[in-house]
Amino acid sequence: MLQRFAIVVFVCLASACAVAADARLVLPSFAGLERKSIESVDITIGAFPLHLIGRVLDSSDDPDSVAVRKLVKGIKTIIVRSYKFDADNVYSKADVDSVRSQLSGPGWSQLAKVRDKKDNQDVDVFVAYDHDKVVGLAIVASHPREFSIVNIIGEVDLEQVATLEKQFGLPRTAASRAAERAL
Repeated sequence: MLQRFAIVVFVCLASACAVAADARLVLPSFAGLERKSIESVDITIGAFPLHLIGRVLDSSDDPDSVAVRKLVKGIKTIIVRSYKFDADNVYSKADVDSVRSQLSGPGWSQLAKVRDKKDNQDVDVFVAYDHDKVVGLAIVASHPREFSIVNIIGEVDLEQVATLEKQFGLPRTAASRAAERAL
């Protein structure tokens, strides 16, 4: 009996560690929303393009390039999904809530939770950690006419996320502004 209990505890702990080590969110398919949106962003940058970016920036001594090179070095994937609509509540709140619910699991820690009742806007900023090291970042921002999800997988220097956003021309969303305020 004690041996079974020890095995169950070990499996549970191993599962928790696996979740903490993988900061990739499972995103619903937002394919239908792109047709309904007036503006959409669908970016997924994997390890190979990020590695190439780091190599290209290797020869530059420009302070922005050095900062981006340092940030990109530990990142495995960057995922951005953002949709803007010309009417309220075009998207399913359940889709966004399914992403938010993943962030309550082990290995995630909330940095900021903003609820703006006047503008009916919700912003959540989370980090995934593994042994006191940030291994991911997630930002979920929703508004009746738009929502954005940013998921960065890999070692993240939170102070340099804004530099990355600027360098890649990623959209300045309420989510990124909230992340900056959280830091």
